[in-house]
Amino acid sequence: MSKEATIYIVDVGASMSQKNNGRDVTDLDWALKYVWERITSTVATDRKTAHIGVIGLKTDDTDNDMEEEAYQNISIFHRPKQMLMPDIRTLQDQLRPSSTDSGDVMSALILAVQMIDTHCRKLQYIRRIILITNAVTPMDASDAEDIAAKIRADNMELVILGVDFDDPDYGFKEEDKSDVKLENEVALKTLAEDCGGAFGTLAQAVDELEVPRVKSVKPIPSYKGYLTLGDPENYDSAMAIDVERYPKVMVAKAPSASSFVIRNDMAPEESQAAEEEPHQGDMAAVKRGRTYQVPDESAPGGKKEVDGDDLAKGYAYGSTAVYISESDRNVTTFETKPGLDIIGFVAKEQYAPYMDMSRANLIVAQRTNNKAALALSSFIHALYELNSYAVARFVPKPDKAPVILLLSPSISPDLECLYDIELPFAEDMRQYRFPPLDRILTVSGKTITQHRNLPSSDLQDAMSAYVDAMDLFTANPEGEEYASIEETFSPMLHRVNQVIRHRAVHGEGPIPPIPSSLTRFSHPPESLTSAAQSQISTLISAADIKRVPPKTLSRRGRSQKEAPKPLSGLDVGALLASSPHSKDLPSRPKGIDPRNAVPEFKQRLETAEDIPAVHAAVAQMGQVVRETVTGSTGDAQYAKAVEYIRVMREQMVELEEAKPWNEFITEFKAALFKGELGGDRGELWFDLRTEKLGLITDKECQEGAGEEDAKVFLSARR
Repeated sequence: MSKEATIYIVDVGASMSQKNNGRDVTDLDWALKYVWERITSTVATDRKTAHIGVIGLKTDDTDNDMEEEAYQNISIFHRPKQMLMPDIRTLQDQLRPSSTDSGDVMSALILAVQMIDTHCRKLQYIRRIILITNAVTPMDASDAEDIAAKIRADNMELVILGVDFDDPDYGFKEEDKSDVKLENEVALKTLAEDCGGAFGTLAQAVDELEVPRVKSVKPIPSYKGYLTLGDPENYDSAMAIDVERYPKVMVAKAPSASSFVIRNDMAPEESQAAEEEPHQGDMAAVKRGRTYQVPDESAPGGKKEVDGDDLAKGYAYGSTAVYISESDRNVTTFETKPGLDIIGFVAKEQYAPYMDMSRANLIVAQRTNNKAALALSSFIHALYELNSYAVARFVPKPDKAPVILLLSPSISPDLECLYDIELPFAEDMRQYRFPPLDRILTVSGKTITQHRNLPSSDLQDAMSAYVDAMDLFTANPEGEEYASIEETFSPMLHRVNQVIRHRAVHGEGPIPPIPSSLTRFSHPPESLTSAAQSQISTLISAADIKRVPPKTLSRRGRSQKEAPKPLSGLDVGALLASSPHSKDLPSRPKGIDPRNAVPEFKQRLETAEDIPAVHAAVAQMGQVVRETVTGSTGDAQYAKAVEYIRVMREQMVELEEAKPWNEFITEFKAALFKGELGGDRGELWFDLRTEKLGLITDKECQEGAGEEDAKVFLSARR
């Protein structure tokens, strides 16, 4: 990985605390949005060879290595080195608006050049200076030519970004600009052009922050050796070409979470052990330990701990663990040696693309080997002209399992290579048979083409017209490709990285909105959808699409009907409500009466009109269960509690509402073992285990828990 040193010069003058051109943030905060994005992107790489320095321009104090008066009000906030999170916290306090606008931009550039020259010396570094200023105060541009010459001589890169600088290419021009700022813009633009640097307005740089930066990765060969056809060791007519294999496409994964603990909450011995680990601030990495236990009746708890080195490896064979000694295991090892051997050829039209199993790699000739380059080029052209692929056996390292690769020729003006992708073995293939989509075969062998589960001709025509109307090749009137590879990004990867970078600088507050570049292709083009309204209406009519009614309560095995009534046919509740003496009756309690818990619970479920009412009834019944267990003398009330719990579970299974029950039983088990229900009630859990009153599984209810999770939950483990 190449070394690089970047110096940021940030104007923190008093004028940067103003809000201009309708922005709701100050010029400095607007500029820091760019600075923090670039710095945190570098910090996220965790590269020790990526060094960052920060210089504050127009600061209240002076802190630099120059003693001349021209370098007053310039401070070095961070000297070039790897930047870490504590450095970012320090910079946040330093990059604040000052109370002065004194300080020369050219002097700050000279100081940055001197810092890079001292830090990098004659070593191979990518050298970069980024200047951000509003250029509203006079500056001394007499040394501009010498600065440009030094930057060119040391092969440095200069980037100048100005707050509200004019940029005709970007389409921005500030009105009523002062003569001083106009003159400074011309001088800075001339300096950037003289040293081959970049000059632009800050608005463009900030807007481009929403577009993720594509990370360039240095390719690392996964194989260096021969591409053979035949046996070159025994036959002179065999082919052997020196080649190198590199990854063509790699999966970029979002960063995973790490586990840390706050150091102040540690025990003294834990805190001392954690001091040996690398940490950031008051956080320390969590240290993980593993212990092994074997059954031993004489040991406390029936198990004793053993050292991992004393255990033998076992391999699962069905439900049995099979032990294989080290010597026997060596016999089973398939000895291989590295190689890339062609074992056959296949016509291009006979290959099924669904057989691709891995990411793509490319194979090129050995560098600086002209003979190998000529031989590989001939082989590539032969495959291309015959419209064929090669099939090869590949072993990347000694004793590694061989894989079968498909080699595809690629010819372009810049590169001739072979693309390879892994093929499946016979054991990797699974054959599945599905019924045809255009007809139905009955048991008697009759073929039906008109059926309610088959699309009609009108529906097929409507869908075909809709697909044609939504053709993405016509989305751009200019004929440009829609959703090209260069414009599409992984939303998860870049969104997670964006939030991490933001939270690294802003410890609190809301996270930023999702950039439009990540959501740009999450919906079809508006121009196509508006133009295809007639086809959409025809499709809706042909498919007879109707809005699905909201979910209603229904019991398993019963049709939707009114709540059951007494055998007499009288509605007792309605009669009581219409009675002239109903006002004198005592009001019904909100909770379920423990003296009549089961009937009232069932009655509330029968009269429940929506899902929240069911949840409320379960919560009330759960409170009755807790009060019953808490008030029990010993196990006197355990049988009643078990009965309550059984009724609750049966009713939820019948209503196909697993969520309220699973939440209740999970909280009930935790409270039971924590002693929150009147002391040690662990014996009650064994009664519930005997009755199998655990979680409702997905076999019993659609939204239930998995079988394995239900088994683990029902165990005696807390």
